[in-house]
Amino acid sequence: MGGQAVSPYGEKLKHDPTFRGPIRNRSCTDVICCVIFAVFIAGYILVGILAWLYGDPRQAIYPRNSTGAYCGIGENRDKPFVFYLNIMKCATSFNLISAAMSGLQCPTPQICVPSCPDKFWAVPPQIIRKDKPEDIWNQTLCQPSVDLKTTNLSVSEILNLQLCPEFTVPSEPVMNRCFPTFDSSQAESFNVSGMDKNKTLDTIKNGTEQLLQSIGAKNLGLQIFEDFTRSWYWILIALLIALVLSLIFLMLLRCIAKTLVWAIIVGVLVTAAYGIYHCYTEYQKLNQEGATIKKVGFTTNVGAYRSVKETWLAALIILCVVEGIMLLTLVFLRKQIMIAITLIKEASRAIGYMMSSLLYPLVTFVLLIICVAYWGITALYLATSGAPLYRIVPKNDSSPDCIGISGNDSCSPMTFNASTYWPCLVDCIFFKYNDEGLFQRNLFNLQIYNFVGLLWCINFVIALGQCVLAGAFASYYWAFNKPQDIPTCAVCSAFVRTLRYHIGSLAFGSLVLTIVQLIRIVLEYMDHKLKDSSNGAAKCLLCCMKCCFWCLEKFVKFLNRNAYIMIAIYGKNFCVSAKNAFMLLMRNAARVVVLDKVTDLLLFLGKLLVVGGVGILSFFFFTGRIPIDKPEFKSPVLNYYWLPILTVVVGSYFIAQGFFSVYNMCVDTLFLCFLEDLERNDGSERKPYYMSKSLMNILNKKNKIGKAK
Repeated sequence: MGGQAVSPYGEKLKHDPTFRGPIRNRSCTDVICCVIFAVFIAGYILVGILAWLYGDPRQAIYPRNSTGAYCGIGENRDKPFVFYLNIMKCATSFNLISAAMSGLQCPTPQICVPSCPDKFWAVPPQIIRKDKPEDIWNQTLCQPSVDLKTTNLSVSEILNLQLCPEFTVPSEPVMNRCFPTFDSSQAESFNVSGMDKNKTLDTIKNGTEQLLQSIGAKNLGLQIFEDFTRSWYWILIALLIALVLSLIFLMLLRCIAKTLVWAIIVGVLVTAAYGIYHCYTEYQKLNQEGATIKKVGFTTNVGAYRSVKETWLAALIILCVVEGIMLLTLVFLRKQIMIAITLIKEASRAIGYMMSSLLYPLVTFVLLIICVAYWGITALYLATSGAPLYRIVPKNDSSPDCIGISGNDSCSPMTFNASTYWPCLVDCIFFKYNDEGLFQRNLFNLQIYNFVGLLWCINFVIALGQCVLAGAFASYYWAFNKPQDIPTCAVCSAFVRTLRYHIGSLAFGSLVLTIVQLIRIVLEYMDHKLKDSSNGAAKCLLCCMKCCFWCLEKFVKFLNRNAYIMIAIYGKNFCVSAKNAFMLLMRNAARVVVLDKVTDLLLFLGKLLVVGGVGILSFFFFTGRIPIDKPEFKSPVLNYYWLPILTVVVGSYFIAQGFFSVYNMCVDTLFLCFLEDLERNDGSERKPYYMSKSLMNILNKKNKIGKAK
């Protein structure tokens, strides 16, 4: 039988005289997945409510004293700092894990104080019986359970019961905890009864270091906060400059896209040609007298291979092959390159008619902030769920007076009275958070649920943005007379249409991507655990799996992106849209590759100009290398000048990424519409092209009637 062979990627699209862009009469798609997503979100909200009911984030914000009360709020509102009665105990019996759980507790009483001690002081070695406690101590440094004015306890009994400190040293608040900061030369008169002064100071320093290790360097957080307070307005100005540069670059692409692309192509060809010439000259120099690879052998000194002629010969061959491939690509795919350039210019034109599309990344950004904030707050509340438990622990296990106290008896620090155990000296200290009960036993599972919810919601928000923008830009392409036929408020209409009909399809696509990302995270976790393993086969297998799932994630993102475009245009379910988009792209594989690479090249150049330009400008400003006479415009004095520079660079990247993502989505949408236009229409009176006149000129096509704008 004769006839035209059918493509393995399906038949070309047929002309539909009723088609005028995004279908208006459509129905809900992937309803089952929409219901599943709704149930998941309801469960996610329930997890947040339970975490809010059982959690207490004050455990992570405010320090506790020995009675379990928070410092800085409630009855201790005027006492925001924790004072360790004997910080030397932190040097010998301190456990970082338990400290992290208990809020930096160590086996010594802690007291809420209005300010940290600022001098060396110790109880006088000679204490006579008539000495009154109120003459020795300041009430603010003693436990609330003792009133120095009315107590019948002697000074020695107060010391034995650890109701007041035996000594104080100059301290400063770090994370609302009084940590000693002193120079040993300042402690000339400091003397603790029965102890060597130098040994005491060393022990105090060790205890302080143990506490500081659990929260990082003492001044780093404060210095970073201070730098941000001094430079935040300059950071905002730099980010505003990045925003303006991104807009200018997108507008310039409409005029200079062709020049930029050909300049880059010619530059790459010239660079490769010079590399070939340089490798050839170096090879000629070493051909007679140069060392060979046999003489050098294998060495870790990479510089030694520069004097080996085989090195330059290999580089010469590789560059020649690359140059040949680029020249052949340029010869045979020059028309595809011109189509890609024209589509990029058309995308700038579309964005010019729909400036509101540049504001949509702000909507996506706000939704992403909400997702991340909800996840972080829920994770914090889950991590602090469960009431703290305390146990009675003897201060000296070997004391014969403490026989019968096993350390397993529970207590309440609010009502605990250590004097009832006299002469055994005991403390009521933190043991762990309550993990009994159904909710507490499943905290780990709920944290996983919370994390899965974060990934799914983020992917859904990104998918929503892609589908909305695709619907808006598709309405631009399929407007025969531009700009007269372009719908008003196209972005808002696409947003409402997407939320009304296609939440299920977006949830389906984002769920597939979330599953792939979760598998990749598990593989990364396994790789981290096996990094010290000697099993080479397992490492190789794991590396291959990581590579495969990385490629799979990239493919799923590419497929989802094009499926959302088809959903925005035709309103079909996710699977059908993904299949149609994939078949259409595979029927035009050469054009897809060229357009993708040319677009990536231009957007990479744009990001490089925006991020690099703003980053270099901020570097010269914050390092004081820009001469400015007026003091109000001079760079602030900072502890770490790289901090605002890094913030500006990262912020500029996200700003550029936000704007360029709109541009990239516009190019992809117009490209799919362009491919469909070629398959559906032929330029006749009944089937006119919707593409721009510049695209028709490249393809040597024209409409017999009408005029494409």
